[in-house]
Amino acid sequence: MINRALELAHSARLACPPNPAVGCVLVSADGQVLGEGQTQRTGAAHAEVMALQAAAAHGHSVAGATAYVTLEPCAHQGRTGPCCEALISAGVARVVASLQDPNPRVSGQGFARLRAAGIAVEVGPDASAARELNLGFFSRMVRQIPWVRMKIAASLDGKTALDNGASQWITSAEARADGHAWRARACAVLTGIGTVLEDDPRLDVREIDTPRQPQLVLVDSRLEVPLTARLWQCARPVLIYTASTDPAKTQALQALGATVVCLPEPAAPVTAAAKVDLGAMLRDLAAREVNELHVEAGYKLNGSLVRAGLVDEFLVYLAPNLLGQGRGMAQFGPLTDLTQATSLAFTSSQMVGPDLRILARIPGRDQF
Repeated sequence: MINRALELAHSARLACPPNPAVGCVLVSADGQVLGEGQTQRTGAAHAEVMALQAAAAHGHSVAGATAYVTLEPCAHQGRTGPCCEALISAGVARVVASLQDPNPRVSGQGFARLRAAGIAVEVGPDASAARELNLGFFSRMVRQIPWVRMKIAASLDGKTALDNGASQWITSAEARADGHAWRARACAVLTGIGTVLEDDPRLDVREIDTPRQPQLVLVDSRLEVPLTARLWQCARPVLIYTASTDPAKTQALQALGATVVCLPEPAAPVTAAAKVDLGAMLRDLAAREVNELHVEAGYKLNGSLVRAGLVDEFLVYLAPNLLGQGRGMAQFGPLTDLTQATSLAFTSSQMVGPDLRILARIPGRDQF
């Protein structure tokens, strides 16, 4: 039944951020499924409550039932009430959970309250799959930074654009739609001012149906973003990190609904040459409840993030073509020895239309 709970959790992934994606299945002592549920949009019911409501709607009592759930039932009053109390009140006899919740406001307290109420608790089935499903949530809770995934579309020889900046389109329509699916699951999409000025992208989710748009995060050290850029055409939060204190431009951007945060690098004067402190930006994004940060930027910002060791995972689409001279995936270095290379581990590869999608992760980065 945990497998079914994981399926339900997976179906919640696009709607529920910043909450974790959780699934719950209630099963009677004789094996009958009484109710199922998954996490709803922020502020709405959690998986356990949805499953209890489904059981009640079908006239089922859950007294003596087992609740299979992919994450520890919450024990605190947040936007909704504690799920452990809902299960206790309903009279379930047993809870089988994949994982303990890393949220310090829960972190074992849900299990403790269930056990104190006489409910048997088992922890561990399919823990790895449940954790992977919510890797961004675990990252935010444990590391206090989001899980950073960098998406790159490139030719087989690693070029993301021609020397003149032309890049539309290196990869196929199928790859672009798949990329939108990865955008949709993130809490936020990050880009840089260079991409905005050169490509004028919207960077919203369009190729697939989605219940919400991730917020847009822009690194714009000198507040150069045009007030007429296409990114303003999508209704979603826009967060701009800058090293500029230009009051007029800040006010104009705020009038468009943007949140402007000045985060210059440590000990750097706020000048025209100042850069955004990218590490501080990630910590601030975590404080703003960003779990997964999806990066779609140019080779310069990509290089800055790689050089600072801030990228956890690379989502790379390779097209079956060669561009020769052009812009690379990330500008950093030069390295003087091969041992200085950024080591990666391939975690998956799959054909998407005519293109090859590769997912590669910094080894050990997910061990937190």
